[in-house]
Amino acid sequence: MRCSVNIVMAVSLAVFAALGACDRSPEPPPTEKAAQRNPARAKEDNSDTHHEELPNRVSLSPQVRAAVHMELQPAAIASLAATVELTGEIAPDPDRSAQVVARAQARIVQVSFKEGDWVRAGALLVVLNSPELAHARAELTSASARADAARQNAERVRQLAKKGLASGQELAGATAEARALEADETAGRQSLAAFGAGAGEYQSDAARLELRTPIDGYVLKRDAIVGQVVGPERVLAVIANLNRAYFLGRLFEKDLSHVTEGAKADIRLNAYPKRVFQGQVETIGREIDPAARTVVARIVIKDQGRDLKAGLFGSARVAMRDAGRQPARLVVPLAAVTQIANRDVVFVQEPGGEFAVHPVTLGRSAEGRIEVLEGLRAGEQVVTSGVFTLKSVVLKGTFGEAGD
Repeated sequence: MRCSVNIVMAVSLAVFAALGACDRSPEPPPTEKAAQRNPARAKEDNSDTHHEELPNRVSLSPQVRAAVHMELQPAAIASLAATVELTGEIAPDPDRSAQVVARAQARIVQVSFKEGDWVRAGALLVVLNSPELAHARAELTSASARADAARQNAERVRQLAKKGLASGQELAGATAEARALEADETAGRQSLAAFGAGAGEYQSDAARLELRTPIDGYVLKRDAIVGQVVGPERVLAVIANLNRAYFLGRLFEKDLSHVTEGAKADIRLNAYPKRVFQGQVETIGREIDPAARTVVARIVIKDQGRDLKAGLFGSARVAMRDAGRQPARLVVPLAAVTQIANRDVVFVQEPGGEFAVHPVTLGRSAEGRIEVLEGLRAGEQVVTSGVFTLKSVVLKGTFGEAGD
């Protein structure tokens, strides 16, 4: 069925915002494999998830194409690098993580966050009531008053000495006393700084201590309940920014010579089996696990949304530097592949400016590219940026909302 869909920018962008992120898969899903073996049985098995026939062509206005910054690349014959597979898990970047700690013996009087929350740097997390802090503030107030009086006395003696009304010994004594009391005042300020509080904060409630997050990030852990008494080393919250995280892959001893820092990696997580994350080996550990005979390869991975979660398991295919290359096949960027109605598809630009939906059969992937075994010809221009917009238009047409 030929269905041409023309949309204006406002409609396209509204659909773009309303629909979920596209998935990518390196191989046909189980239902598609079943259909290849027994089409009749597959049709019966999938009766509950039947889809209307999808439009096979879509078109976008020039304004929409410019708004989504659409990019194209030709499908090309290329040889992908051989890869080594590492199992592992997602871990926060230590430089983008923080622990919020109770710095005094205190009682929790307010908690303003939950696990999973996104918090901005400086956001209030916990309010404590600490008699220890109140005592430290009182000590500082007293030390400041004594230091101020000593400074005034030293200045008075200095003026008298200029007039010959005070001896040098009296001036030296007054100056020494002022310096000693100023040292006490400085020590009091440093004590408050150790609590995480300033001298001039919350004078109406000297026992009040507010704990705030030092970074933007997600709350990974919370260990704080109102009324709970906590000690000065108690971790009340763990914050991590997962927009840049690590995949900690276990690299076997026998593969060490094949993987180098800087190598590209395609990462698939068990939670998102049809999606591929791009990464790059940042460091390779210097200590072998004596039991597993593996070393940790830290692969930088950047999130594209809110999908990354600390602890997710998966695998990474890392390009090998000296193991040769696989036979040349037709390849496209991973970004060109999406799924519609449980089928892997790419969008191909046609001479008239429309985009054809091409179901494809995929092979192996490496270095951000994937083999296309069927459904595409070399030289055809596939969409690599703007795929989500085209997918949204196709799905919209499926529900009968688009006009000719």
